[in-house]
Amino acid sequence: MLYNWHKVDGVLFSGIEENKMLDFLIGDKQVALLKKENALYAFAATCPHAGARLCDGWLDAQGHIVCPLHKYRFDPANGRNTSGEGYKLKTYPIEITEDYIYVGL
Repeated sequence: MLYNWHKVDGVLFSGIEENKMLDFLIGDKQVALLKKENALYAFAATCPHAGARLCDGWLDAQGHIVCPLHKYRFDPANGRNTSGEGYKLKTYPIEITEDYIYVGL
């Protein structure tokens, strides 16, 4: 698959706090970033169920993203819904070059 790679402005990989979600406008999409165990994940910034802002949510004990509205849970690595409702969170590939973050759309 071919991606258009977009540099994330205003943040470096080394400057992202562990286990904290941040959202950015990248290209024409709101994308959230999460650094977990020194790996970086990019995913749609809103819940696929009801559109709640995922950065207002939290991580559960297993490191899954919890939506603040209905408590649906998602794996940040693959977008899989881990609480059983059947929704899938859109995820995006990441490249890190010299501490700069690029997201493929």
